[in-house]
Amino acid sequence: MIATSVVRRSLQFAVLLALSPILQAQERALALGVESPDIKWGPCPDPLPKGCQLAVLHGDPAKPNADVLLKVPGGSTVPLHTHTSAERMILVAGKLNLRYEGQEMAVLRAGSYAYGPAKMPHSAACASRTSCVLFIAFESPVDITAVAARAK
Repeated sequence: MIATSVVRRSLQFAVLLALSPILQAQERALALGVESPDIKWGPCPDPLPKGCQLAVLHGDPAKPNADVLLKVPGGSTVPLHTHTSAERMILVAGKLNLRYEGQEMAVLRAGSYAYGPAKMPHSAACASRTSCVLFIAFESPVDITAVAARAK
């Protein structure tokens, strides 16, 4: 009985290993430039600023591990907010002033990396005349919740 169970599990594992390249091949590799016509930009949700645009690069924003591009108009501000997920960011274009609650402001320039812990309030300002474009990788489903500004 035990030997049959071990053989059955071994066969199941062997089938999974054999199918693994096929299952992985169903997902396509992706390489895009920020100006690619293949990027589908859409409006941002509140509380993000007017004129802001969002594009999903990979994944489903309603599920874990989505990658997005965020384009914020030059001179605009992103009010204090949180995300359920941690976020990993790279500024692709522009100059962005980023402040996490309780920390000094960070000045991001194109190529800069920033990490934001889940549920940590933060705000930003695009300090460029042109748009700030930010790549963001979310670990959990994408969301945004406005936070009332706290008295200093």
